[in-house]
Amino acid sequence: MLGASLGNAGRALSAAVDIQPACLGLYCGRTVLSVNGSVETYGDCGVCPRGQRTDDNKICRECVGSPDRYDWLYLGFMAMLPLVLHWFFIEWYSGKKSSSALLQHITALLECSMAALVTLLVSDPVGSLHIRSCRVKKLSDWYTMLYNPSPDYITTVHCTHEAVYPLYTIVFIYYAFCLVLMMLLRPLLVKKIACGLGKSDRFKSIYAALYFFPILTVLQAVGGGLLYYAFPYIILVLSLVTLAVYMSASEVESCKDLFVRKKRLVVLFSHWLLHAYGIISISKLDKLEQDLPLLALVPAPALFYLLTAKYTEPSRILSEGGNGH
Repeated sequence: MLGASLGNAGRALSAAVDIQPACLGLYCGRTVLSVNGSVETYGDCGVCPRGQRTDDNKICRECVGSPDRYDWLYLGFMAMLPLVLHWFFIEWYSGKKSSSALLQHITALLECSMAALVTLLVSDPVGSLHIRSCRVKKLSDWYTMLYNPSPDYITTVHCTHEAVYPLYTIVFIYYAFCLVLMMLLRPLLVKKIACGLGKSDRFKSIYAALYFFPILTVLQAVGGGLLYYAFPYIILVLSLVTLAVYMSASEVESCKDLFVRKKRLVVLFSHWLLHAYGIISISKLDKLEQDLPLLALVPAPALFYLLTAKYTEPSRILSEGGNGH
């Protein structure tokens, strides 16, 4: 009887211990207050500190992993966006007679490279090119603000935190450093070397950056999760469209036309690099023997355009249509 009573009391005590207020919400968790051997003491259910996310038991755990290959490819895509836009607007506003475009291109590359390096150095662990991160599990991890619970339908428990640490905020830090370095380096360079441009045109590429950096920031804030899953396909589609538009505007109809100007070859190879980046991002190169042969498709769009350009020339279509009548 005594043993049965003690057993019942023990089960009742364990049941009382297990009965705790439920930690509601998809991303709410309990922080670990102290650890005594194998026993952990937890705080109230709420938001996890920066650099932590909830585990399956609703406990906030520190992010101790490192970004995988796809995460690095995503960060590389977000790092390329301002650089490509810099190059586009430098080329757009440099003018045909200006000899400063090349130096401005190099300066933009230097700015973005330095910004990326500094961003990695100031990220946790500070002073190292490695960063610790939490693994992305699903799209909702990017939008924890949309999953704050309301237990009584009146009071909202705010559990918004960076579940994809640091893939969300590190992009903002990088853009900030890009903007600061551009404002420190580019005006001095442009003022000294952009002698082929008028005074009103010298700084237009810089003014353009002051517009597209806020746009990129809003794009990351609102669509960061969507970009994370869609960026390989965005790269492929945009690179195909821009290559076709450029070759059409430049009236490239044969391989001979490509070698007339070195600039056309540079543009072509740049698009091929983007094609390769998109293919690698989609395949992730998990199986090298299957994925590497896909890179042979990189020149295919350009070759297809060159082979079919003479058949789709508007003047030829119009003339043949007129002869048909």
